[in-house]
Amino acid sequence: MSLELIEDSRVIICLGTGGVGKTTTAAALGYMAAKAGRHVCVVTIDPAKRLADAMGIKELDNTPKKLETSSDIDLWAVMLDANSTFDELVQRFATSPEQVEKIFHNSIYQNLTENLSGTQEYMAMEKLHELVSDQRFDLLVVDTPPARNAIEFLNAPKRLIGFLENRFFRLLISPTQSVFRPVTIATRMLLRTISKVVGAQVVTDAVEFFQAFEGMEAGFKERASEVQDLLAQESTSFVLVTGTHKDTVEEALYFASRLGEFDLEVDLVISNRVTPDFGKSTDEDRQNLSREMQENLDYLIKLRTAELEELSRLAVIVDRSRHILVPQLAHDIGSLSEIQEIGEVLIDSKSRFVNSVSP
Repeated sequence: MSLELIEDSRVIICLGTGGVGKTTTAAALGYMAAKAGRHVCVVTIDPAKRLADAMGIKELDNTPKKLETSSDIDLWAVMLDANSTFDELVQRFATSPEQVEKIFHNSIYQNLTENLSGTQEYMAMEKLHELVSDQRFDLLVVDTPPARNAIEFLNAPKRLIGFLENRFFRLLISPTQSVFRPVTIATRMLLRTISKVVGAQVVTDAVEFFQAFEGMEAGFKERASEVQDLLAQESTSFVLVTGTHKDTVEEALYFASRLGEFDLEVDLVISNRVTPDFGKSTDEDRQNLSREMQENLDYLIKLRTAELEELSRLAVIVDRSRHILVPQLAHDIGSLSEIQEIGEVLIDSKSRFVNSVSP
């Protein structure tokens, strides 16, 4: 694959199981895109703080931070803070300061980001919408949580739309009692039953919480629909990051199949920490090596062969021209210069993605 991925994409979403170098890959793609002239923001929605470590900066927060690079590179980074994102949404879209205060002081809202399933993914969706609308950036590179959690991120727009269209939710946010009349008895019985389980005050707070959002739900639904459309656009690319072990390959195959359930497909596979290719050694070469070095060389050659055989299973996802191998490095990644080192492995001297999958 040529430079089309970083030249033409509006959004690049990096997916993969934990520990395969997904965050480093996202940072490297972002760096090389910025080096090619794009205005790039790398955003991590993984609660772990690996992106800042990989880029060699002290900390990241919910506000995009411009990285200190050469003047011709426009590279930013941001780490999702679900609480801050939710607060900013309320302040931005509430119809009055009174509505903001009512929401902020509600006990349900105060515990929402920690206890409501899916909040992190919903806020990631909102952050993606915010950043893709930011005129400072023409490319977003998204570092997602480990693969199975990333499914929830991809499914968040659909889930939120379904929730907002739910009839019971519509009843809860209704500002007038007239809407309740057709189902007054059933609704009251349901709320009474829930109250016995969780307590009347909890139910009261929940109803007040949803009613406090009256008038804002249309905006949530509209943005969710727009993100759902964004994920399906040709300008959104999906990069699947793997390791060389059987379990990471299995996870990649699983995730690719789940991606297909959303009518989405993998555009590129990047396999990290592959044993380097030591080439073929002649008898003369081997005579110059000690016995121990010969044994080590034989072991590494066999290890690489086994890794390539395992990785060949990914051919069902992409063809070999869209599968890149990144060799195991002798050091950890902890600075932009080392991020660039990875980026240069991804792109060859002719500015084309390396095609090095063949055993």
